[in-house]
Parts: sequence; C-alpha cells; structure tokens
Amino acid sequence: MIDIPRPTAVLEAAARLQGIANHTPIHTSRTLNAQTGQQIYLKCENFQRVGAFKFRGAYNALSQLSEVHKAAGVVTHSSGNHAQGLALAAQLLGIRATIVMPEDSPAIKQAATAGYGATIVTCPALAREAVCADLIAKHGYTLIHPYDNPHIIAGAGTAALELLQAAGPLDLLLAPIGGGGLLSGTALAAAAVQPNCRVLGVEPASANDAQQSWQTGEIVRLTAVPTTLADGLRTRYVGEHNLPILRQYVTDILTVTEDEIVTALTFLWTRLKLVVEPSSAVALAPLLTGKIAGQGQRVGVILSGGNVDIAEIGALFAA
Repeated sequence: MIDIPRPTAVLEAAARLQGIANHTPIHTSRTLNAQTGQQIYLKCENFQRVGAFKFRGAYNALSQLSEVHKAAGVVTHSSGNHAQGLALAAQLLGIRATIVMPEDSPAIKQAATAGYGATIVTCPALAREAVCADLIAKHGYTLIHPYDNPHIIAGAGTAALELLQAAGPLDLLLAPIGGGGLLSGTALAAAAVQPNCRVLGVEPASANDAQQSWQTGEIVRLTAVPTTLADGLRTRYVGEHNLPILRQYVTDILTVTEDEIVTALTFLWTRLKLVVEPSSAVALAPLLTGKIAGQGQRVGVILSGGNVDIAEIGALFAA
C-alpha cells in the first residue's frame, strides 16, 4: 500500500523546516500584470538554499530517517537540483550522501553538489536507476527518491504554503512539473489552506508524460529522456506517490513549447531581473502566451530555481 501524504503533511514539514530553509521572497511586477491582465505573485525559490526548492524536501526527508538509516548513508539520482539539495541537507545532518548524476548534467550543478560534500557517480541518463539499485545492494544505502517520496512531496509543498499564506487568496497557482514532487506538494498546500484555489501544472510539450498520466490515470512512461531546454524537467514519468495527488487536487496540466520557454525566460531575466533556470520559466510561460483564460485573477507562480550555466544562457539569448 502506497503511503500518500495528506495536506496536513505540508504544515508539519513547514514546522520542521522553520529556521532551516530560507523564507524566499515574493516578487510582483506592474509590467507583468499589465501584459497578462492578471495580478501575479512570483515565489522566488531561486533564492532558496542551493538555489532551488529541492532543499526543502531533501531536509524534510533526511531529518525523519532513523539513526540506523542515517548511519548507513543515503543515495539518490538527479540531474542537479535534488542532488544539491540532498547533498546540503546530508551535510547539515551529518549523513553520508552518494548522488548518481547523468553524464550530461549541467557542470555547474555537478560542481555545486560536490562542493556540499556528496560523492558523485556519473552514468548514462537511462541507467541512473539501475546504478542506484546497484549501490543500495552493495552498501545498504537508503534511497531518497527525487520526487516519488511522501516526505519529499510534503517538503516541496512548503514553498507554495508560504506563498499562499503571504499573498492572501489566490484564484490560480502554477508550478512546473517533471516527476511531480513540486506540483504534488503545491496541490497539497493549497488543499490545506486555500482549497478553492485551482492548481495547474506546466511542462514542456516535448516531455508531456505528466499531462498524459494525469488525463488517463495511468503512469505513462516515455521511452527516451526528453529533449528540452528545461533540464530539471527531463523526467520520463511521474511517481506512484505523485499521480494520485495530481489526480485528486490538480485542475489541469498544460504544456508549453521550447520557444515559449525561451520567451518567458528572457522576460524574467531582462524585464524582472530574476536569474532563474528554464524550468522556472516553464511555469510562467502559459500566462505570457495567453493560454490561461480569464482576466483580473490573482495568480501565484512557483519559480522553482535559479541554477544556470551563465555561458549557456548567454549563448541562448544571443541566438
């Protein structure tokens, strides 16, 4: 039987993270509001520890391990942000962490993960789960899955909880979705404190496994790692813990094209002066392109992180 977290788990996680995770700022923009016709509140998790929301779930999960499991060490697989979040949380709690990272993970994320003291094992992207299983069999590590874990989900939801509590009643709340940890947690947070707020997920059109899974009620697995600028959303399927939450609490899952991601990313960097990664821009893109119906709504957007390779982004903008 899968242990599906309840909305109250996000409140419990928030208490656990008090004084540990950064209470990140909420950004507003008259220009953005005028361009979209909405009142938009941006939750800036690019200012979170490790530069992404992932630290929240990682610390929430590790802090609840037994002493036996802490002593044995933990392992995970991640392209970058969860890797960094877990590495820092493990460092703070005195736990040995091994991170399996795809060979094509951004160099900046690999370097930061190593900087927090984790051991990095690289492998082809499609082999990361098998490599993790191998390490668990050899060393007895505990797997801290990047999104298919109830404590990761609850911790991730604390970003939305802070936004909902600070901004007041919202009509809509948008979050990017890869494996579903952030969107699941966001939906639980809304259910806990603002159940009338509609929650929408957004993912790249080239990686729409979550949309398909949400529509069918069955986990749809992509056969290849998606090709998208949003490297944090290159997952091939949503988790078993995540899909039931998405089906129960999420209103819809939208997709955006690569060009729409670039447009949103450019707007965030040049007009709002916010250094965010492409995965963050995904959540704003439907608002900038008019895919969200209605006018004058109060809308929250989770900007998931800001870990980017400046040279790569510069080349992208130049192109």
